[in-house]
Amino acid sequence: MRRFCSWALLVVLLCAACGAHASEVPSNPFSGFGLYYSYVTSGSVKLKDDGRPDYSGVQSFVFDDVKFGGMVKKDYSRTGDLPIGTLTVLSGDSYYQGKNFRLQQSEYRGYDSAGVALLTENGDLRVYKTKGKVADLEGYASDKDTTGTVGIAHTRWATHGEPNSTNAHPHISYTGNLAIIHNGIIENYAVLKKRLQENGIEFKSNTDTEVLVQLIEYIRTQRNLDLLTAVRIALRSVIGAYAIAILDKDDPDQIIAARKSSPLVVGIGEDEFFLGSDASPIIEYTDKVIYLDDKDIAVIRRGKEVEVVDFNNEKMEHEVTKVDLNLAQIEKGGFPHFMLKEIFEQPECLKDCMRGRVNVEANNVTLSAIIDYRKFLINPRRIIIVACGTSWHAGLIGKQLIEDFCQIPVEVEYASEFRYSKPVINEQDVVIAISQSGETADTLAAIELAKSKGAFIYGICNAIGSSIPRATHTGSYIHVGPEIGVASTKAFTGQVTVLTMLALALGKERGTIDNVRYAKVLEELNAVPDKMQELLKQGDAIKDISRIFTYAHNFLYLGRGYNYPVALEGALKLKEISYIHAEGYPAAEMKHGPIALIDDEMPVVVVATKNVLYEKVVSNIQEIKARKARVIAIISEGDETIRKMADAVIELPHTEECLEPLLASIPLQMLAYYIAVAKGKDVDQPRNLAKSVTVE
Repeated sequence: MRRFCSWALLVVLLCAACGAHASEVPSNPFSGFGLYYSYVTSGSVKLKDDGRPDYSGVQSFVFDDVKFGGMVKKDYSRTGDLPIGTLTVLSGDSYYQGKNFRLQQSEYRGYDSAGVALLTENGDLRVYKTKGKVADLEGYASDKDTTGTVGIAHTRWATHGEPNSTNAHPHISYTGNLAIIHNGIIENYAVLKKRLQENGIEFKSNTDTEVLVQLIEYIRTQRNLDLLTAVRIALRSVIGAYAIAILDKDDPDQIIAARKSSPLVVGIGEDEFFLGSDASPIIEYTDKVIYLDDKDIAVIRRGKEVEVVDFNNEKMEHEVTKVDLNLAQIEKGGFPHFMLKEIFEQPECLKDCMRGRVNVEANNVTLSAIIDYRKFLINPRRIIIVACGTSWHAGLIGKQLIEDFCQIPVEVEYASEFRYSKPVINEQDVVIAISQSGETADTLAAIELAKSKGAFIYGICNAIGSSIPRATHTGSYIHVGPEIGVASTKAFTGQVTVLTMLALALGKERGTIDNVRYAKVLEELNAVPDKMQELLKQGDAIKDISRIFTYAHNFLYLGRGYNYPVALEGALKLKEISYIHAEGYPAAEMKHGPIALIDDEMPVVVVATKNVLYEKVVSNIQEIKARKARVIAIISEGDETIRKMADAVIELPHTEECLEPLLASIPLQMLAYYIAVAKGKDVDQPRNLAKSVTVE
């Protein structure tokens, strides 16, 4: 998202007409807001294994003399009329106290400000927003009226306009009737704003989002139109990307949402609806979702089915999809940070990634994409990998794997550069697009460019139902589960694993990898999760090493061959979460410039496993030590030569050279994590970063 966009939104619409269900406690319409409510239940409320309450035995619920709207109510149906207080669930045999964090679970997409707009029972539109995180919003609104059955809430990652309460979403129209939240960038906002100002419209913020809500309201009032028609007309004038949700004070039974080049998901609950940038914040309430496509407009009305139309008001078909997620995947599970949890999840994640695909007994890798699209993939002129950030590093490893196993020339391009280049590609080329979120704007644009040239597009993605899987011809999910920590860990190793399987499968189909090597790599790939598990046991030792190097202002990371991209990824991790300047280099290139920077104050991390380039890397370490720098070496198990030279070592279990990145990345992730923790940094939400980059 660019300019005044935000990276996360949560929208909730609850049906006031629905009745209570015997086995349910009423949903908090502002659960993403993290507010508290209190009730007493009759029946049996037990605790699940994860510590959360199990309401399956609840027969009824009663609010205990809590003031709501100036009056005391006793028996509440599922109206969303939820008094605010402390969440206290009582029963004859158990007790649970806690709160919901749904908006906080979108916070990984942006966290410099947050806000909420609520339509109250008496028809008031109340907007609360503040600089900072969702917790700051909770504190700000703790003494405010937060009642109602319709609400929209938003967390922001500022790209234009400073993070403050004025620029925070939601934004209100000049009449005070409309509230909007927006992810994306309105590229022609300046032109639209000028026209609106010439017609007497005053602006309170510097955001392009406010321009959009004022435009919609101006069109509606000047032409005496309904809100849907005004939205359709306004969006035809908009250049850019957006995911929006709009409340209308005069029509409290409706939310209108729309998307273009920015993700938006509609959750279908029991007499209630939800909207989110992704499915994770709403899975507590429903696993049934609609993934909106570009230029879709969703009309969500109380008591009716979701209607999806286009700009011409033509009804669009949509499919309700069941989301395969669970709450445990988006909770910390006892870890202090999501990042550490996700580092330790990697052994199981890679098993999930390989499940049903890798069969050691049958000596086979099965990818449905290769079976279904063999004629496009088996003999391309070349392969071009497009990606950004960590995914680009995975692509560099993929290049070596595919060229090694398949004998197909591979290029790796930054998607942000590729989309504006003039690539010489045609229908004989395959483009592999890699993205954890499946929503990376630059990668999506690169896909569209490649498709326009006739190339066949293969996607590698984590987020099921996201935009990239729908934009590609085929592909493979990495199946590592939701990644909440902004600094990618398990997604990286999942991407490398999929690229390894792809290279093996293609190589076997092409006959370019001999059977002995194929079987050996396959066997070792299958063993990687267990070796990762052993490697993670060195966590305490890595933590001790990390404390030594918190003083550093600069780091250098070196690797060769398959481990060169690992050095790049290790440096990126350190930069992202500790704010220490770090650079990754091919070890041999150290002499061509970086060696000038090496002194006794610069730690150097060297991935120095025993492979064909081992002796060369040993020479590099000697050059570093001659300049008094301290060396942290990632070495092969039992290597005493480098152990004697380095200031600190981390041993890797032995594996095939081509699989070393899967293991070598683990200690570098942990090193970055523990350095950042020792420096007191916000590991999961590092400054200026967001999880999903859905604008340029």
